Amino acid sequence: MAHLFEPFSSGNVTCRNRIVVSPMCQYSSTDGYANDWHLIHLASRAIGGAGLVFTEAAAVEPIGRISPGDLGIWSDQHIEFLAKITSSIHQFGAVAGIQLAHAGRKASTAKPSEGGKAVDASQGGWDVVSSSAIAFDADSPIPKALDLEEISQIKDAFVQSARRSLEAGFKVIELHAAHGYLVHQFLSPLANQRQDQYGGSFENRIRLLQEIVEAVRAVLPDAYPLWVRISATDWAEGGWDIEQSVALSHKLKSLGVDLIDCSSGGLIPGVRIPVGAGYQTAFADRIRREAQIATGAVGMITAPEQADHVIRTGAADVVLLARELLRNPYWAQQAAKQLRQEIPRPVQYDRAWR
Repeated sequence: MAHLFEPFSSGNVTCRNRIVVSPMCQYSSTDGYANDWHLIHLASRAIGGAGLVFTEAAAVEPIGRISPGDLGIWSDQHIEFLAKITSSIHQFGAVAGIQLAHAGRKASTAKPSEGGKAVDASQGGWDVVSSSAIAFDADSPIPKALDLEEISQIKDAFVQSARRSLEAGFKVIELHAAHGYLVHQFLSPLANQRQDQYGGSFENRIRLLQEIVEAVRAVLPDAYPLWVRISATDWAEGGWDIEQSVALSHKLKSLGVDLIDCSSGGLIPGVRIPVGAGYQTAFADRIRREAQIATGAVGMITAPEQADHVIRTGAADVVLLARELLRNPYWAQQAAKQLRQEIPRPVQYDRAWR
């Protein structure tokens, strides 16, 4: 079986190992622009030894941002600095990836450091949209239900953002369909109460994601890796669940998706989630086996032996680390030493590893 430090190929891209920097919002942009914080933050994880480094969720249109501080890729002017970031990531041996996203009804909030509550126009906010006119919670605004023309415009926004991602030099694109954001709001019957072709049946609720995948796939070069992050379950009765996730993943594979990034939750507040070490790995395992598609495991993966076990047992093809890599950008280097794997490291830091 493969192990944590074996190379991993997705489409025509090969990563030096199976450690992925999970997309993590930094809330450090102005008008969607990346800056020196993003450059240093992401490049340091490449220097630290990760195989693939994702940006945070990049909004495909301004109203798709979670907060006014979110990264964006809705404008050609965003490309220039993002290209500096991809160049640095690749210079230091990792692969650069970007996650394309739209927050839907969970948009227009303050940064977490400023309370994270919904903000109105006087505070730099905007009107929010969703699959249906159902608020996220009692403190959130009721979103506008998107009409068919607006849905078409959002699909095109994903396509144009994918085009810009290619121009900026990203080698992996991930579509964000998890954590209660817009695409997830169409997938789950708890948020989607539409009566048209985008609501009701399973086939209708997955239609938006399918159409985005098909449209984005059409503008990508052949064998260019396309990943999708899903919430495998809402952790709520009557919501999206693992059975639907398996069926969706099987369909997405037929449309040219290369890997399913398996997270969970985020659609509604107040649910009981059994959080613990590797608590979402079983979803990646089941989807990998039943849908016959590559998967990524994410969520409370912190120890080198734990991450290596996920790969060696075939539960997933890659592991995505989030907070652990915020705490320690050099986790991959330390994991290699602990697992007795020889990997290249910056000669500038060699004395620290003797």
